[in-house]
Amino acid sequence: MNRIEKLFSQKKKKGQKILAGFLTAGDPHPSATLKFVEALEKGGVDLIELGMPFSDPMADGPVIQRADERALKAKTHLKTILGLVQKIRVLSQIPILLMGYYNPIFKFGVKHFVASAKKVGVDGLLIVDLPPDEAKILHQECRRHNINLIFLLAPTSDESRMQQVAKLASGFIYFVSLTGITGAKLTQSAKIFSLVPKIKKMSKLPVMVGFGIKDVVTAKKLARVGDGIVVGSALVQIIEKFSPKIAAKKLQTFAHRLSKV
Repeated sequence: MNRIEKLFSQKKKKGQKILAGFLTAGDPHPSATLKFVEALEKGGVDLIELGMPFSDPMADGPVIQRADERALKAKTHLKTILGLVQKIRVLSQIPILLMGYYNPIFKFGVKHFVASAKKVGVDGLLIVDLPPDEAKILHQECRRHNINLIFLLAPTSDESRMQQVAKLASGFIYFVSLTGITGAKLTQSAKIFSLVPKIKKMSKLPVMVGFGIKDVVTAKKLARVGDGIVVGSALVQIIEKFSPKIAAKKLQTFAHRLSKV
């Protein structure tokens, strides 16, 4: 049982929901990410999702696209991110999930990347452009190193895809609450309330709901149906708007409000 699995087990026993916070690693520079992770944990975030910046982030909206550009400009690459996780592990045992795209991992070498991620303390991977039927090698390596491989489901996922993800995923299933990009407006909440229970009947894994959660009201609404929520663009907007020192304080305050839903 790794840190993600322990977290869900502990929260389930207490009847509590999970709050996951997304940051783009290296935005606006790698040392700031360490302060932001610390601030979010102090604010009550249970799980950190670190985005691996990519030059063509097709699933992400303008907010995270700009964050990726800032991080890449600050020379944040996979080795930088693995180094960041290693530094976080000196200070914290908060579960860490790396989210990104397959091309940089393929170029790095799948086996080498997963082994390196395990070595520094990564607990999970979510590769947004890698469908489960093409994830055999990554799935094998993650299983070998006890790293959870998280898959996405969306309102457009058919039953066959739901069953496939239920079979292959570990840690939790990430339900995308809208059919657009990150940061888009949430418009299909009725579908979420019908599909998440359906997924939970297919799998014993927890289901986290993310995309489109911009405020405490939306967070409270979606936390009712999932085992937890993922907040991303709203956090990245704070980082974009303020200096790192002020952003860290605001992230902690916002996370504290979200943790009370």
